[in-house]
Amino acid sequence: MNDFTKDFAQALFNPDKINDLLRKELQQAVNNLLEAELTTFLGYDPYARNGWNTGNSRNGAYFRKVDTQFGPIEVQVPRDRNGQFHQHTLPDYKRHSDILESMIIKLYSKGVTTREIADLSEKMYGSHYSPAQVSNISKQMFPKVEAYHKRKLSDKFFCVYLDATYLPLRRETFEREAVYIAIGIKPNGHKEVIDYCIALSENIEVWTEMLQNMRFRGLMEIESDLLVFYNYPKQIRASIYSTSMIKSFNNVIKRKAKPKAEFPTEQSLDAFIGIQAMSYNDRYFNRIHKGFGQVQDTLESYFD
Repeated sequence: MNDFTKDFAQALFNPDKINDLLRKELQQAVNNLLEAELTTFLGYDPYARNGWNTGNSRNGAYFRKVDTQFGPIEVQVPRDRNGQFHQHTLPDYKRHSDILESMIIKLYSKGVTTREIADLSEKMYGSHYSPAQVSNISKQMFPKVEAYHKRKLSDKFFCVYLDATYLPLRRETFEREAVYIAIGIKPNGHKEVIDYCIALSENIEVWTEMLQNMRFRGLMEIESDLLVFYNYPKQIRASIYSTSMIKSFNNVIKRKAKPKAEFPTEQSLDAFIGIQAMSYNDRYFNRIHKGFGQVQDTLESYFD
């Protein structure tokens, strides 16, 4: 029987002592993991001769308190002399509520209902949030979505795809309303959800207003001929003639919206779609659309 087993047996009938024992063991385990991480990063054990003159070495530690289910623990996060070591044992230094609220927003963006999120947060973290509180937390995204709609746009898009899909929205009655979406590809091949808007139904007047707003925000040059892609380099024709890119985005929105049954307000629907649009733009920020990397200089010349 080792020391931990003996201590655990002695504390078995005292919950406070068990928690204290587990807290201390967890603290030691975390500190050991952090030290092992630095050893792996540096490539040698403490005081090992093979670490001499390697250009980097251990440089003490800083202390940090971390809340756990057994109580707070104090950990020593080791440092290297060159400041290049970043540990991965501990999460980023955030308050418990910050992490929980970030989780709530992420689940909301995935289409999980507010009631389901409330149940999950209690089961996973022991923190009770009512569906109304979850809804209020998700409203933190409203200013970000508003800023997204007002952001300055790139002045050049090589091609822009326009499409509308329908999602359930409750106003005075329950209706499926049109979500107008514009996705573009820049001359450098980067894709972006340029903007979207919500209206009762799809019509040319709303499309015209949306395009005028995009121009007002900086988008000045688009090719207007629907068949002009035949004049473009062969390397990109196959990747731009199809509307599958915007159809795919629409399908993601509808799939994630399906569990919600309906959106109670236009603002909640706007926030939901805004989260999807910003997530899409972050994901494809540095990805080059098929074929564009081979002819980027040629494509830039179309705007000269």
